[in-house]
Amino acid sequence: MPTTQTKSERRSIMRPVNRFLERWVPSALTFAIVLTLIVAVLAITLTQTSPVDVIKGWGDGLAGLLAFMTQMSLILLLGYMLANTKPVRKLLRWLARIPTSAATAYVFVFIVAALASLITWGLGLIVGTLLAREIAVQARERAMKVHFPLLVAAGYSGFVVWHMGYSGSGPLTAATPDSFLAESLGGKVIPVTETIFSTWNMLAALAVIVVCALLFLLIRPRKNDPIYELPANVGSEQSDEADDEVVTPADRIDASRILTLVLGAALVAYLVIHFVQGGTLTLDIVNWSFLALILLLVRNPFELIHLTKKAASNVGEILLQFPLYAGILGIMSSSGLITLFSNAFVSIATPVTFGVLALLSAGIVNFFVPSGGGQFAVQGPIMLDAANQLGVDPSVAIMAVAYGDQWTNMIQPFWALPVLAIAGLKMRDILGYTFVTLLGSGVVMAAVLIIISL
Repeated sequence: MPTTQTKSERRSIMRPVNRFLERWVPSALTFAIVLTLIVAVLAITLTQTSPVDVIKGWGDGLAGLLAFMTQMSLILLLGYMLANTKPVRKLLRWLARIPTSAATAYVFVFIVAALASLITWGLGLIVGTLLAREIAVQARERAMKVHFPLLVAAGYSGFVVWHMGYSGSGPLTAATPDSFLAESLGGKVIPVTETIFSTWNMLAALAVIVVCALLFLLIRPRKNDPIYELPANVGSEQSDEADDEVVTPADRIDASRILTLVLGAALVAYLVIHFVQGGTLTLDIVNWSFLALILLLVRNPFELIHLTKKAASNVGEILLQFPLYAGILGIMSSSGLITLFSNAFVSIATPVTFGVLALLSAGIVNFFVPSGGGQFAVQGPIMLDAANQLGVDPSVAIMAVAYGDQWTNMIQPFWALPVLAIAGLKMRDILGYTFVTLLGSGVVMAAVLIIISL
């Protein structure tokens, strides 16, 4: 599919940004390597740490996030699998028939993607794009003209609220006993009732959704504006089902729904017992809830294996990057850089401005560490230490970093790659629209952080 830009988009102020991102922004893995070198140099020059001690701190830290790495990989893996189960794909086709105009289509895609992202970010990323493509196909059949890049941008923009929701890696890590944030929290945990499910965070998520939905109405192409429709030779994204031949008794067992259904029911029973007995929401519980849902939705182990293989390719970069983030955290902890950085932050922040400054700094760090979990490994201890010095509630520090991480995803191309691959577009096709999402959501989140700090 060719790159698409209207004349007005070519004249927009986003054109230099598009060109810069495509030419000069390297891969997230390269960022992780470069950031490792930068942190190592800072540790040697700003502290009394020797090069040998830096290397030792780095090497000792490489394995420090193995459990967390698995948890984050599972969130992406299971979210992708859930989005591609037959019942979910059928639901998306049904939802695609709801919008009756181009204007409602853009808003509808954004809202559905946002709600899916609040459930789990892995689901939200894929659902928004699949729905955008399905709506574009059905709109073409109904002779309803829709601008496909704006539909895709709306789907990706739903990702701007993911860290406020059920799979938010920062808040869930803070709620998980013995996590890598435990030391910064004095060995305590912060329950999700004070972060994800706090009244102020839920209202903030609602406000972001409302504001951004209105912005999509404002920026939609008008009657005489040129639009780019989905090409006639492009249809609905196919589920790419496995065609497994059932020949042997072993094949018949693999093609039976009984095993996945029993396992799914057992997992649901465990989750019920967990919460009835006073258990809390953690990263593991989030993952087991999604796994239980997938087991109940798939037809048999054959389909489960097929979905796993299809989703696994999206997890590779996380598996490679997280040891590097853990090594960075090892250098910062062993050299004292965490304390140094947090003291510097405290020197320019006040209890009222802390949240906004943490949001801005997290937004910048997200360009270099695009994984929310990896960013918390690097930045979380610094912000929690600074919050402690300023007397700021640690839940504010956690959510401020979470807000900053999700905020600049709108112009950071890392998580947009699977979206663009499904849509057949390039980053420059949607960036002008997602930049508007960045502005609208940023204003709302900054306002919320100031209000709760007064």
